[in-house]
Amino acid sequence: MKILIVLNREPYDSTDVTWNALRLASTLVDDGQAVRCFLMNDAVDLARAACRPPEGYDQDLSQMLKSLIGRGVVVKVCGTCMTRCGLYRNHPYFDGAEHSTMKALAQWVIDSDRVLTF
Repeated sequence: MKILIVLNREPYDSTDVTWNALRLASTLVDDGQAVRCFLMNDAVDLARAACRPPEGYDQDLSQMLKSLIGRGVVVKVCGTCMTRCGLYRNHPYFDGAEHSTMKALAQWVIDSDRVLTF
């Protein structure tokens, strides 16, 4: 099964939404599912090298994403959002986070068995 997870929120926004999305992605990979992630809006910060957990936060969300990439999860980042969104505009992205387009996201949606948004 092909599962697409679309993340939209700033990684450290005083909620656990992004953390839960990444936990779900990891669990799905553990269960042998093909998982892909698309980052847009302020979620693009998740793949920026400058994104670090705030003091007192017990999870490194960017490290969780890197771990997923290392396990074969393809991660694409909206190219328009790369320049428009996030707290760390103009900071570089780490390896494995691919520049992408809305057209590519549309193709992934068509090609997926399930699409989840966070």
